[in-house]
Amino acid sequence: MEVAEVVPEFADAFPFDEFNEMQREAVPALVNSDANVVASAPTGSGKTALAELAICQTLDAGGTAVFVAPLRALTNEKEDEWERFEELGYSVYVVTGERDLNPRRAERADVLVMTPEKADSATRKHDSPRYSFVTDVDCVVIDEVHLLDSEKRGSVLEVVVSRWRRLCDPRVVALSATMPNIDDVAAWLDADPETTFEFGDDYRPVDLHAGVRTYTHGDNPFADKYRRLFTTLDLAEPHLREDGQALVFVSSRQDTVQAAKKTRDEIGERDIPVGSRGDYEFHTETEELDNATLRKSVLDGVAFHHAGLSTNDKNLVEEWFREGKIRILFSTSTLAWGVNLPARCVVIRDTKLHDPLEGEVDMSPLDVLQMLGRAGRPGYDDVGYGWVVCDESDADMYRDLLREGKEIESRLAGHLAEHLNAEIAMGTIRGLGDVMDWLETTFYYQRAQSEPDDYDFPGLRDRVRDTLDDLVEGGFVETDDDLGLSATRLGVLASTYYLRLDTAGEFRDVADGDGDADSVLRAVASAGEFDSVSARKSERDAVDRIVGSDADDLDSGPRKVLAILSASMDGSVPPELRSDAWVIKQNALRLLAALTAFFERYDDPAGANVAARLEARIDTGVPEDAVGLTALDGVAAGRAHKLAEEGIETPADVRDAGIAGLEDAGLGPGVAESVHEQAAGMPEVVVDWSDLPDSIAAGDNQMCEVVVRNAGGGAAAGVAVTVNGVEMTETTGYLDESLTVPVGVFGADADVLEFEVTVSFSNLPLLPVTDTRTVRVE
Repeated sequence: MEVAEVVPEFADAFPFDEFNEMQREAVPALVNSDANVVASAPTGSGKTALAELAICQTLDAGGTAVFVAPLRALTNEKEDEWERFEELGYSVYVVTGERDLNPRRAERADVLVMTPEKADSATRKHDSPRYSFVTDVDCVVIDEVHLLDSEKRGSVLEVVVSRWRRLCDPRVVALSATMPNIDDVAAWLDADPETTFEFGDDYRPVDLHAGVRTYTHGDNPFADKYRRLFTTLDLAEPHLREDGQALVFVSSRQDTVQAAKKTRDEIGERDIPVGSRGDYEFHTETEELDNATLRKSVLDGVAFHHAGLSTNDKNLVEEWFREGKIRILFSTSTLAWGVNLPARCVVIRDTKLHDPLEGEVDMSPLDVLQMLGRAGRPGYDDVGYGWVVCDESDADMYRDLLREGKEIESRLAGHLAEHLNAEIAMGTIRGLGDVMDWLETTFYYQRAQSEPDDYDFPGLRDRVRDTLDDLVEGGFVETDDDLGLSATRLGVLASTYYLRLDTAGEFRDVADGDGDADSVLRAVASAGEFDSVSARKSERDAVDRIVGSDADDLDSGPRKVLAILSASMDGSVPPELRSDAWVIKQNALRLLAALTAFFERYDDPAGANVAARLEARIDTGVPEDAVGLTALDGVAAGRAHKLAEEGIETPADVRDAGIAGLEDAGLGPGVAESVHEQAAGMPEVVVDWSDLPDSIAAGDNQMCEVVVRNAGGGAAAGVAVTVNGVEMTETTGYLDESLTVPVGVFGADADVLEFEVTVSFSNLPLLPVTDTRTVRVE
């Protein structure tokens, strides 16, 4: 069956001319109908083509398709791969958390690519103009639907698919590796038996021999890694000596590099002929690599691959591995889910991972099966060999997994409150009846019907009602006399900012307090999102150096988070903390953005300004005096530091310096012009005290007005007035040209009255503007 016969208009979108046996069986269901489709097939059997066929069918009908990828790294790969659709005149747009959304491009896209988390976040905001595009989709393709079984991420995929089906009822095409209970997924998605495909191991391009090899666990984790590495090389060596290749999965980016270094020494000791140092042409090609360590390693036939490498380096490593120039490749799990890069021998060296937010965790069974599925090169090998290297205590667990596979379970129960709150906050659930209707759209409900004892199916509705009662009691949801449900201000904030409910409750309390920098940082460091963070022994001295005795009342996990945030503000995270710093920082920035919104919604612009400035400093490492520069588009850490070194620390300084002064400070002409224009749009505040007297007689009082004038761009602001350190009045509003604040001048016992006006910008990281005036009491 030739591609050009099946989808003639899209033949150039496929990298091959003919469909394989598995793809041929699914073609009629995907191309000749609008029915929902569920297909499971062994890794490497060509499932990507099924996704592309569904997309072609949608595009041919003038519709919009969404491709839900399991990892953020894969969304970027799809953008590159699907330039083939762009060349045919269709627009492909990736929507991820690390990019600024372009709503116009998203709305006009023919193919959208998203992770489950971004799809969840976007569909929660579907009624806003910015995200309205998510309800105008005709087909949702779920890549690796067995992600449903992931403890941390499965519930997100489950609720977003159910939500999409209630919002716009698109066609759903769900693809996965082999799963024993595919019928549950099909029933959940209303896929008929004729459009449900279970392709077994006989559809694997190469037979798989999978096994478990144990090692003796010691007291030193560092030594254990080498024990597992030597065991790995024992397993790979016979295949390497027969001109085969080995793909080895390890737990972290750093481990890929260290394992590759040690392996280069070991294969020299064992005299395994895998190097290419005599290949002058290849030697020249390696000069194209950006990573110097990788450049040395590949000539010995050993390489590493992880998401932190440049796109150029990853592409070259993949190309050379396919060509056989690289014989043993160390990688993180990303490669198992993404690029189709098979090897004769696959070894999982590490089954336990360090998660910055969770500590040491077992590798997901889904990841294990996905990795082993890479064993065997179609067209080259008759059999692939896959091995799991693990401690003896875990051996039976992995043997059972390899023998029986992994049933897909729902993980919604553990996150029911957060997701139920989100549905109510969106308005898709408006009453008790809607709650039960929503429940029946979930995989949780379907799985409970299949396994009523395991899921306590008779008590399911009671559990949901109890969860709803907890939301009402916690102040997230309120009810009316007609059993109607609506989200409170707290419930909306928790949903909008993707917060755990306990964190949202803590943030509410912080927003009701003083809102100083210390309380804000402590609230973030102690948030439930970080409750599994732990400080390793090697990190504790660095933590103590940064936070000292000021945080002795905090546990080691929050102390570590607080240390990373404090060091990030100075741009000087110590090496001992850097491995976890990026993930912790990204989560903290999200939480600080949420806290800013809490302060705004609870009418505390000064607190919102504190949180906004902390967020900017943690993100950029800019000093406190220069943090206002980050309010300007185009000024991030590098330019902010450059300007601050030249004494240009605020938007006002930028205006005063002029374009020529900015160029003298090191900015290019175009950037200088843009930054200067941005600064002109920032607020420029002057306090007018003219209504206040110079003195007042003891016992007299006088009502006056203070006018806060703004000669620059408007912004939301709060104006607070204190007298002798005691707050007198506070006004919030949009500061355009001016805000007038009433001030009472009372002749009291004091000899002088020290009035201070503080202007805080709630959603800009600008330093507050303060001005004072003294009135004598005579």
